[in-house]
Amino acid sequence: MTCVSDHSASRGGPVLDEIAKQIIAELQEDGRRAYATIGKAVGLSEAAVRQRVQKLADAGVIQIVAVTDPLQVGLFRQAMIAITVEGPVQPVVDALAVIDEINYVVVCAGRYDVLCEAVCPNDEALLELVSTRIRALAGVRHAEIMVYLKLRKQTYKYGTR
Repeated sequence: MTCVSDHSASRGGPVLDEIAKQIIAELQEDGRRAYATIGKAVGLSEAAVRQRVQKLADAGVIQIVAVTDPLQVGLFRQAMIAITVEGPVQPVVDALAVIDEINYVVVCAGRYDVLCEAVCPNDEALLELVSTRIRALAGVRHAEIMVYLKLRKQTYKYGTR
């Protein structure tokens, strides 16, 4: 039985079986959890869990990464940047996606066309990013910067529903 079907769900994503969903839930609880431990929880061998995790990663369903606290690694300025685009949106989001200081880019509907999150070492670096790189992009009509004052919650435990 495969954990990721080649068939798309109604919203265009991969179709996951129940065991794949349980494996993802286990990894969201602790990304370092041993495959043997996960196997006991979901009723599979360690090797079977390893293969399924690899298939999920290969399909782009999951990434296993270390999530850091930006403040503890010297990145003291975070901001959400809301952008209004004139003309096609895709070239702007493609250009934003390759900027190292930007870790999140999403096309959206409503008042803004694009939201992106920037993580910088200080205000000067954020100013340089916004004024010389983001606002200089062809198609960027307006960029509103919302500087983070305090991070209250950041979680990646939204499951597979």
